Amino acid sequence: MDGADERERARLRWRCRRGMRELDQLFERYLEREWRGAPSDERDVFLRLLDTEDDRLWHWFMGHDRAADAELQSLVDRIRSLPP
Repeated sequence: MDGADERERARLRWRCRRGMRELDQLFERYLEREWRGAPSDERDVFLRLLDTEDDRLWHWFMGHDRAADAELQSLVDRIRSLPP
């Protein structure tokens, strides 16, 4: 991994910090396990997910609500299914 990639991951790691331990862990898990191999369209969806308000994310990840955007919901489901 080159320096630019590592800087990008460090920047994203900071953006993954939400102040809710559960959300932090879910985002970090995706970033550490899936980000490097993710296609660019999935990376774009992840960035949109990071732009979403915490309360919405909480409801989506806890299964209390679903995202209206099918791409966001698909990635939420995928992240939720990653083993701890």
